[in-house]
Amino acid sequence: MRLALLGVATALTVISLAGTPAFACRADQIEIRGDFGTARFRIDVADTPAERSQGLMHVPEMPRMTGMLFVYDRPEPVRFWMENTLIALDMIFADETGTVQRIHANAVPLDRTPIPGGDAIQFVLEINGGLSDQFGFSPGDVLRHPAIAQDRAAWPCSAP
Repeated sequence: MRLALLGVATALTVISLAGTPAFACRADQIEIRGDFGTARFRIDVADTPAERSQGLMHVPEMPRMTGMLFVYDRPEPVRFWMENTLIALDMIFADETGTVQRIHANAVPLDRTPIPGGDAIQFVLEINGGLSDQFGFSPGDVLRHPAIAQDRAAWPCSAP
């Protein structure tokens, strides 16, 4: 994960929807909103073929509230696998609006079995395995990040 996240200690921010403070969208942060409230993660962005191919391979550990956001140029069918990935991950697959379509929890480290994300996926957020269940993330939740085209975003950066 470009090792930038390994030295970052980030506290979880889970807040009620009614008390969501203003959030200036930043490339190094993403928010997820759903029935559970709102959660914020510090992220690295993989938006080139080389970065997406590397992903989190060979990363031995990752702080709790960090992850990687994979950004594709347009919605497409995606499949991931865990070859050379040393830590369990949750994969959150979202469409062009940032709406979560599917969650694959606890992907097994070093497993080569393909993990399908869906047919029209543009964003994939990888976080530590088990966090999606702990926070109650589910399909229909929405992501907020500047990579999501603001004119199509289900939760644009300018919205509270």
